[in-house]
Amino acid sequence: MLPKKNFVYNFAEKQAFGVCSWWGDKLGISSSRIRVYFIYISVLTLGSPLIPYLFMAFWLEHRSLFQSRKKPTVWDL
Repeated sequence: MLPKKNFVYNFAEKQAFGVCSWWGDKLGISSSRIRVYFIYISVLTLGSPLIPYLFMAFWLEHRSLFQSRKKPTVWDL
């Protein structure tokens, strides 16, 4: 079993920073650089980028529910 410190750290990396790493993969930029820019923008605009960030975190977590599913046919059995 992992120590509690590593569990909390890994959970935070996966959940809280998933949006930044997703953008980093899409844009080809380091996710740490995106995190720094996000922090700067949040401080300068008094936290307004937090709303789109939370929306994107929700969407990335549940995107499989929003994708259209192909209905199985008789031939797929």
